Amino acid sequence: MDKPEDATTGGGQRTPWDLHPALTEERLSACARLLARGRADAVAMADPWAGDDAWSIGCRAYSFSRNRLRQAAEGGRYRWLGVLDHTHHFVFLIDGVPVRFFRGDAEEPSKRTLRQQESEAQQLALALGDAGGSEGLMFRLAVETGEDGEVTRVVFLALRGEEGQVECFWPVPLDNADLSSPARRNAGAGLAPPLAAALTRRGG
Repeated sequence: MDKPEDATTGGGQRTPWDLHPALTEERLSACARLLARGRADAVAMADPWAGDDAWSIGCRAYSFSRNRLRQAAEGGRYRWLGVLDHTHHFVFLIDGVPVRFFRGDAEEPSKRTLRQQESEAQQLALALGDAGGSEGLMFRLAVETGEDGEVTRVVFLALRGEEGQVECFWPVPLDNADLSSPARRNAGAGLAPPLAAALTRRGG
C-alpha cells in the first residue's frame, strides 16, 4: 500500500479533521490510548506455561481493546464516543463518524481490514452528507506492535475501495507512557518462556 507522497513530511497531507471535523487529534489520541491499554493488559496477563500463544493473546487483546472503547462510551467518559456495532465486526463512533481498528502494519492492511459492513457504509454516508464522497471510503485505526506484543504505533487511515487507496495516513500522537505495558502478571522470574518467541512463532 502506497502512502500519499508527502505523508511523512506533512506538506499538504490531509489530516483526519480535513475529512470530518469530528476526527480531532484529541479524540483520536483518546481512542488510541484506550486501544493501547487494552492490548497492554492482554499482554500483561499472558501465561505461556498455561498455553497462551500469539493467537490467544491476539484474541484477548482485541476483546480487551474493544471493551475499553465500549466501557468508555457506555460510561459517558467521552460524550462523543459511541458504538455502532457491538459484534466481532466492532465499529465505534466518534461523534457519529464510524471507525474500526485492526492490529497490523498500517502500510499493509489486509483484505479483511478493507471489508466494510453495510451499517458502517450507511453511517459514514450519513455523517459526511450527500456530497461527502463517502462511496467506498472507510476509516481505520491501525495498531502496530513490537516483538513482545506491545503497541509501538497507532495510525489513522482513510482508505477507499477494495484496493485500499490511501487518502489519509496519520500517525496518532502518543506518549511513551501510553505505549508502555504493565508488568506481566503471570511471568515468574526466570521461569516463563519469552513471550516474544511465542509471538514470533505465530505472527501475533
